[in-house]
Amino acid sequence: MGVVVGEAILGANVFKDIFGAVRDIVGGRSGAYEKEMGRARKIAFAEMQKDAQSLGADGIIGIDIDYEVVGPKGGMMMVSVSGTAVRFR
Repeated sequence: MGVVVGEAILGANVFKDIFGAVRDIVGGRSGAYEKEMGRARKIAFAEMQKDAQSLGADGIIGIDIDYEVVGPKGGMMMVSVSGTAVRFR
């Protein structure tokens, strides 16, 4: 049926707030950062699913997920997902 995509971008303010919290953690994990990345990932997947539904697809195969730092001085984070929309027979 075709390639479907979804994207979400974390703005500069959210990104700065997250890294402010990360500075307090040495060698550990940042719950705030993981939460925002999870939220962005869910948004990107929802957009991709919406794209597939508009094509009349039953599912998506071969999903790829990418994370990129974008914007001036790397002030934003982008989550991009893509896959192939399919219809089952």
